[in-house]
Amino acid sequence: MMTGPRSWASFSWHKKAPVLLATVTVLAFVNAASAAAKPVILDTDICDDIDDTWALALLLQSPELDCKLVTTAVGNTEAKAKVVARFLERAGRTEIPVGIGVQQHDGTHRQMGWVEGYDLSAYPGAVYKDGVQALIDIVMKSPERVTIIAVGPLPNIAAALDRELRIAEKADFVGMHGSIYKGYGGSGTPSAEYNVVADAKACRKAFTAAWPITITPLDTCGLVHLRGEKYQKVLRRGSPITDSLIENYRHWQTDGLRSERKDIAAAELTRLANDRINSASTTLFDAVAVYLAIRTDLVRMEPLPIEVTDDGHTRIVEGAKVIHCAVEWKSLEGFEDFLVERLAK
Repeated sequence: MMTGPRSWASFSWHKKAPVLLATVTVLAFVNAASAAAKPVILDTDICDDIDDTWALALLLQSPELDCKLVTTAVGNTEAKAKVVARFLERAGRTEIPVGIGVQQHDGTHRQMGWVEGYDLSAYPGAVYKDGVQALIDIVMKSPERVTIIAVGPLPNIAAALDRELRIAEKADFVGMHGSIYKGYGGSGTPSAEYNVVADAKACRKAFTAAWPITITPLDTCGLVHLRGEKYQKVLRRGSPITDSLIENYRHWQTDGLRSERKDIAAAELTRLANDRINSASTTLFDAVAVYLAIRTDLVRMEPLPIEVTDDGHTRIVEGAKVIHCAVEWKSLEGFEDFLVERLAK
């Protein structure tokens, strides 16, 4: 005889126990993972290159990291804050505050079309006009060490150290900076890497502060691209995060093409942008810094005494502060798989 569904109360204890135990185990695992998440602050010059947006996406998809703040760096930092805020809002992560970094000009940047009409004051989360002070406050008030992930030039970090040098005693620094043995494109000649040379004085201040420092120089981060099926998995994913990422990529490519070719026809602009967007990523320098805040097993780390020169090079100099440098990939393919798995999940 067919009967209706049995109530939970009708089951005997020996049948309930495994289910309850499994439930408790899952909840304990989730709570433990949440409790173990590392508090981080992302300092980004988003919009100057599209790899910052990839780094933000990876950060949001990494449960090992608990993002306490995103600060915008370089140029029109208030305009850049709109891109961060809208990205966080689309991702459903408005618990993360946005901090406006040191404002350097009121001009425009790539990706501004993505936030046309966006009202920063309407962001559901907190927006700090003084992002530098917000960074200081979060670090100084945190009961545990905060990791600052910096993926651009460092005017915000230098300003924070000028105001409160003790942040270096309560934070770790992970950055996308420098060039040790290899330069851009895997060249055998080290380069004056952009994030350093754009503000060498600020970088020197950060690199001589008391905190532990880990960096991905061009030796590793300069080799990362997604192509073929790996890139297509991200392109086709269709999540709020990947949709926002690809939309920003489109604006970034379109703005760049328009800048390169002032007289380009609209149809040609669309065709060229589509060709680039549909085929591959650009170099994803900044995503490697987010990875290093989580783990380092796919790279070979080398502790090196690094000095920042006035012309923006990062030289090995005896007696300089020792910095942990990711100088070589153990498995670049493994990192690409890690990145795709995170973004396409």
